[in-house]
This record gives sequence, C-alpha cells and structure tokens, in this order.
Amino acid sequence: MSERRGTDAFSFQLMLILCASWGLQQVAIKLAAPDIAPIMQASTRSGIAALLVALLMCWKGGWEGLRQGTVPAGLLAGALFSLEFLLIAVGLEYTTAGHIAVFLYTSPIFSALGLHLLLPGERLRRLQWLGIGLCFVGIAVAFGGGISLAEMDSRMLLGDALGLLAGMAWGATTVVIRASKLSEAPASLTLFYQLAAAFVLLLLLAVANGQVRRVELTPLAVGSVLFQGVVVSFISYLAWFWLLRRYLASNLAVFSFMTPLFGVTLGVVILDEPLSWNFVGGAVLVLLGITLVSGEAWFRRWLQP
Repeated sequence: MSERRGTDAFSFQLMLILCASWGLQQVAIKLAAPDIAPIMQASTRSGIAALLVALLMCWKGGWEGLRQGTVPAGLLAGALFSLEFLLIAVGLEYTTAGHIAVFLYTSPIFSALGLHLLLPGERLRRLQWLGIGLCFVGIAVAFGGGISLAEMDSRMLLGDALGLLAGMAWGATTVVIRASKLSEAPASLTLFYQLAAAFVLLLLLAVANGQVRRVELTPLAVGSVLFQGVVVSFISYLAWFWLLRRYLASNLAVFSFMTPLFGVTLGVVILDEPLSWNFVGGAVLVLLGITLVSGEAWFRRWLQP
C-alpha cells in the first residue's frame, strides 16, 4: 500500500459530490414519505445495497472475515446501524430534514468519547475537548436557546432529539467497529453486516406496525429508494473507502462536514423548510466542534511552524 497523501483538487471535487449525495438522502426520504413509509424506505434501500455489496464480494472476495470471529461484532454493528436508521425514519416525521442532517453528524463526538474510554491510542487532546464543548453548547442553542418553552415546537423538539439519538447510534457503531475484530475485516464485509441487518430488522418492524402497507410505487418513491440504495449506500460508500485508502483520513474528515450544510440547504430549497436563528447559530457551533474533534491532527500539523 502506497503512503496516503494530503487532499488535492480531485479528492475535494469527489468529496463535494459525496457530501451532496449524503446531504440529499434525508431530503429524499422526507420527499417520498407520502408514497412509501420512511421505515420501508430504510429497509428496502438497505436490502438493495446489501445485495450489491454481496455480489461485489463474490466477485472480488471479502467473505474470509466470516471465519475470523467477526460475526458477533458484525451483528452488534448491524443492530446499531438499524437503530440509527429507525431513529432517522421516525425523526423525519416530526422535524425537518435539515435538522436531522445536523444532529446526525454529531456522531464523531460520541464515537470519540467512546474510543477515548476504550482504546488507549484514541485519547482525546485538548483541542478535541474544546470541540466537544462547542458541540454540546451548539446542541443546547439549536434545541431552542433564547426561546421560551411556550414558543418551542414540541414535535420538532422530539424529532431533533431522535436525530441526536441517531447520531449517538452511529457513533456507537463506529466504536464497535474500531474496538472489535471488525477493525481488521474487509470494509465491504463490515458494510454488508450493517446493510443486511438493517434490511431484516427494519422490514420486520415495518410488518409489525403496518408500514409495509404504506407503499405506492410512484416514480418518486422508486427514485428515492434507488437513489438511497444504489447511489448513497453502495456507490458513495465504495468511493469513500477508495478515498480512505489513498488520502489522509483526517483531511477527508474535515471535508465530510460539508454534508450537514448540503442537508440544510437542500431541505430549504427542495422542501421549503424553515430555519430559525437559534438553529443556525447552534448548527454553526456543532459543525465547528465536530471539525475540531475529527480534524485535530490536520489542525495540529497546519499550526506547527
């Protein structure tokens, strides 16, 4: 493996495309929700992507990880991944796609805290602790800083809370992957565990609560599911792993936080979602905090004389 290099114009352009597609995902779910229930969207897109990943692994290999004791951690990661998308699906019924996009991307904060406790090599530095502090202040502001309780929208607060819990679930998934045998397994196998578990668990839940009947195969519904399953869950993740093999992860992490900005912007443009000043201010603090946590190594090198 050649030495990973710093980001260049090509990697920035590719990250721009990836972040736009990731930011559009929540908008696509909400846009198609009248035709296909969000939980059914999450299950179906996971099933499509799991099939594509399985076919890719049959062609290029990657199944050997099954014989290396990765199944228990894979099942746990899959359950947490399923919980993440369940929380997103339910949260989108109460709040905006832009809010979900911002709160979901608090995940690096929770993964950093978990890894700090579990792995000696993942101890947080002072700049990262500052980032975590900024992030939690931003969350408090975004949840309604400066607004009286009487003026708060309880439904939106519930949706925002579910988005934050989805970020926690994503962070916990990262901790499981990094602190288990999955850290040495092929990335495709780890992705397959998550997608396959989400397909099965979310489908069972959709059947149990009757959402499986809320499906109309309109062009919008089919387009949304195919976009999520093929473009986001398969092509974009493979492109992300390709970038990680060739470029410094810390540099890419800083660029990845364009995703919430795309999510908020596309929610306003496509869904005509409103924006409050407290949410904008809180989101800025959250994104700044996340950038400090995930890009600490990059900032440290940049600041060194």
